[in-house]
Amino acid sequence: MAKRKKSSKKSKKVRKAARKAPKKKSARKPNPAFMKPMSPSATLAAVIGGSPMPRTEVTKKLWAYIKRNGLQDRVNKRMINADEKLRPVFGGRSQVSMFEMTKLVSNHLR
Repeated sequence: MAKRKKSSKKSKKVRKAARKAPKKKSARKPNPAFMKPMSPSATLAAVIGGSPMPRTEVTKKLWAYIKRNGLQDRVNKRMINADEKLRPVFGGRSQVSMFEMTKLVSNHLR
């Protein structure tokens, strides 16, 4: 049988250092561009209100309106059915996807 070499103290330290936990990540900071208050157009203000608010708040209020009025498509939840107030915001379209919605809404923010 072959004899095993004893591991040295130095190699133990190297292995121990390699097992250390990774550094903690800092808390995520919001993008200042999204937090800047924007004024909604008159057509968008009819849905979410007329006071200036950040884009994140606009999206939250828009989703609250959609859920409250049951405008989400029953079969495909990614599609939003427009009512009389939302149709001008969506550029006259009767149905848009949730991804298109944010693009169309950004045209109504100044």
